[in-house]
Amino acid sequence: MSLADIRRDYARHALDEKDVDPDPIRQFERWFADALAVDTLEANAATLATATPDGRPSARIVLLKGCDPRGLTFYTNYESRKGRDLAANPRAAMLFFWRELERQVAIEGPVEKVSAEESEAYFQIRPEASRIGAWASRQSQVVPNREFLEQRFLEFEAKFAGSAVPRPGYWGGFRILPEAVEFWQGRPSRLHDRLRYRKEGVAWAIERLSP
Repeated sequence: MSLADIRRDYARHALDEKDVDPDPIRQFERWFADALAVDTLEANAATLATATPDGRPSARIVLLKGCDPRGLTFYTNYESRKGRDLAANPRAAMLFFWRELERQVAIEGPVEKVSAEESEAYFQIRPEASRIGAWASRQSQVVPNREFLEQRFLEFEAKFAGSAVPRPGYWGGFRILPEAVEFWQGRPSRLHDRLRYRKEGVAWAIERLSP
C-alpha cells in the first residue's frame, strides 16, 4: 500500500457552537475527561512546539501536568532545547491528538515559568527514580554513550541514598497562557468541525473555521 492510499473517514462525533462551553479551559477539561473515559493511551501527552528568536522551530512530546483557569502546565529541564527556546522566545503551541475520539486540541500563547513552590510540590510527588533521573540527565546535551548516562544515574542514586532527593535548580514548570484554542472534530468527507476560541480582552470569541 502506498502512502497516498492510507486514509480513514471520521464519523464518531460532531462539534457544534451551541454545545460548547463559553470558556475554552472548561471545554478542554470536558474533552480531556472524554479521553480518559475511553482509556486513551497517554491522554495527557501533547506535542509542544517552540522556536528560537530567529524562527528555528522544534517540537517534541511532553506530558500535561496541570490545567486550571491560568493555563496548562508541563515540567522540564530549563536547560533543555525547549527550555532555552522558551527563555529566549516565550511563546509556544501545544497540540493534543486523541485518536480514539477523532479529536485534536491546539493551544497557542505566551509561556511563563511556574513558581518555585509549584515546581517543588510537583517534583516531590514524582517517583524517586524520576527525581534521580532529573539529576543524571542534562537534557539535550551530547553524551558519549548510554553507559555514561547510566553511570551518572548510579552516582546520584548513591549520593542521595537514605535522604530526600532535592529538586535541581534547573528543573521546573512552564505554563502556557492560552490566547487561542482550537477544537477539531473529525467528520466525514474531510468536512471536519473546527471551533477556535480567540481571546478578546478578558472574554473569548468563538468562531468556526473552514476545514
